Amino acid sequence: MDFADAREPSAVQGLLLRAKSHEGSGTLSQAAFIRRTDTTGAITPKLPYGVYDLAANSGWVSVGVDHDTAAFAVNSIRQWWLTVGRARYPQASRLLITADSGGSNGSRVRLWKRELQKLANEFGIDIVVSHLPPGTSKWNKIEHRLFSFISQNWRAKPLVSYRVIVELISATTTKTGLTVRCKLDTGQYPSGIVVSDAEMAALNIKRAGFHGEWNYTISPGPHRPNRAFIS
Repeated sequence: MDFADAREPSAVQGLLLRAKSHEGSGTLSQAAFIRRTDTTGAITPKLPYGVYDLAANSGWVSVGVDHDTAAFAVNSIRQWWLTVGRARYPQASRLLITADSGGSNGSRVRLWKRELQKLANEFGIDIVVSHLPPGTSKWNKIEHRLFSFISQNWRAKPLVSYRVIVELISATTTKTGLTVRCKLDTGQYPSGIVVSDAEMAALNIKRAGFHGEWNYTISPGPHRPNRAFIS
């Protein structure tokens, strides 16, 4: 994802959730981290979920070990906010997320919206989502400013353990000052969760006038957890 204009202190600009899918070539895939090895004994990486802060030129990557679901995607955003985001942007009143239209954070994925509602309730801030139109995922800046450099950094290195993968991702940097933090997410994210019509109707969501299926705001609901943990 990417984040809002850095000149606007009330907004955090974009988180991007896109990863490349070239299994076996050492590049990232959005499919799912599968516990298997190739002929060299290396783990095949399949589920890194990335957050890219455009204003800070900083990335966050959660490496999953279970299913690639919307719950995993949203938890990656949650971990970024709790670990980095809220300290970096203490005055933020909304979070702008730009994401692809497909995958676990797809514009038609009900679980994605339900989990974002939970996130808005927890943080007490508006979550503004703008999906890239179908077929334009390569325009997402996370592709060129984060994941491409991660791929270069671990090129020709055997991915023999999750620890090695996390350390290689964390060590990624560029001449322009890119920094990356990475964490292994050992949580379980079962697939096949069905979100009912009633749950969708309960979302506090406002769709934009222009392509509301891609652009919408999810605001905290009337019954949300205590916000005392937010600085």
